[in-house]
Amino acid sequence: MAPPKKGDLSEEEKELLEVIGKGHIEEAARLLGNKNVRVNCLDEHGMTPLMHAAYKGKVDMCKLLLQHGADVNCNEHEHGYTALMFAGLSGNKEIAWMMLEAGADTDVVNSVGRTAAQMAAFVGQHDCVTVINNFFPRERLDYYTKPQGLDKEPKLPVKLAGPLHKIITTTNLHPVKIVLLVKENPLLAEVEAMQKCYKVLDLICEKCMKQRDMNEVLAVKMHYISCIFQKCILFLKEREDKLDGLIKSLLKGRDKDGFPVYQEKLIRECIRKFPYCEATLLQQLVRSIAPVEIGTDPTAFSVLTQAITGQMGFGEAEFCTACGEKGAAKRCSVCKMVIYCDQNCQKLHWFAHKKVCKMLKETHEKLELEAAKERKEEEEMQKREAIQATESALASEEQLVSESGDNKEGELNCGEDRTEQTIPSKETSAAIPQADSVFEADINLEDIAIAKPQESEE
Repeated sequence: MAPPKKGDLSEEEKELLEVIGKGHIEEAARLLGNKNVRVNCLDEHGMTPLMHAAYKGKVDMCKLLLQHGADVNCNEHEHGYTALMFAGLSGNKEIAWMMLEAGADTDVVNSVGRTAAQMAAFVGQHDCVTVINNFFPRERLDYYTKPQGLDKEPKLPVKLAGPLHKIITTTNLHPVKIVLLVKENPLLAEVEAMQKCYKVLDLICEKCMKQRDMNEVLAVKMHYISCIFQKCILFLKEREDKLDGLIKSLLKGRDKDGFPVYQEKLIRECIRKFPYCEATLLQQLVRSIAPVEIGTDPTAFSVLTQAITGQMGFGEAEFCTACGEKGAAKRCSVCKMVIYCDQNCQKLHWFAHKKVCKMLKETHEKLELEAAKERKEEEEMQKREAIQATESALASEEQLVSESGDNKEGELNCGEDRTEQTIPSKETSAAIPQADSVFEADINLEDIAIAKPQESEE
């Protein structure tokens, strides 16, 4: 079948594009059942219906189009954009994930040489960047659930593939969150299962570094999760409280400020143990973390998270103090300084937080007083500036009024001078003979004119 041409649309296909923009699912489903409608038709710019739906953030419409066989990797757009790129531009994480699960290629570049993740980062859609950078196809993990070569048994039992894939694709790399994911699944929370999982992760890490298109980000992530799994094995073997003991160790803070020193050291140790010293990403991590004293910013967790997930800093959103989940909104009712996802995280962290809660409360109150003082000073300064501006404006108006008054007075004086000059004085008027009428004046002038020649003859 010949590929569709740009702009070669039937009336039904034009109607479909309009329906997609409006989000009318039932109408779109009806049109897709029409034989005159091609699910991968191209408009004049080379955009498919799936691209339109992804760009407009229509989740249900994207599902419908994929069910009807939409090509997620169509690259006929005039600038080389794909549906995944449009999903990244829209900022819809669910659609981005949907495109990835449908087989979207993350390495395709557009006409300016940018991938979908780079396009999303360019427009500030960092959540989509995180989703794309953390995606790992289930098929790649399923490879290890089958015996390879001379192996009689698979390296990974099928029953562990699902739980492990969930951890691999998580966008929250906080060590407490990873341990909680292990703990909530009884199939994973066993020494033998954890051993198989971390060995598979090490194999994936090695493959990422040795393949032609090296993926350092994924390799570092696999190594990091593997290190957390190995720490889980250690606590499962040696501690009676097992994974609960590991969680407490990760959350326990030092007395003076509650900073989780054990957690910081564990993350630094994971980075230090990365087996490929020549990796550029490793060198960047080391340069960012090594000079920083433990207990000061940036923490190892924040640096690692930014490198792997693509999140640009931690000032844009609130993160749970216990598990590191983004978007936490519940604060401690006493100190107002620490944030949690929910009551479970607050209970989990209370044993450590209660030691510093009072101190944090005093710090918070002090900060509030300083902030109130600064606001008051700023308001007073604004008032003074407003008064000065008003006085300056009044002074300017008075100056203008006085200048205009002086100008008018000068004009009047000039007018009086001109009047005085034009009005003859009494003496001058007396010297000039006054005629009784116009005719008398004429006669007198004639007499004067006649008299002059006579005088000249004499």
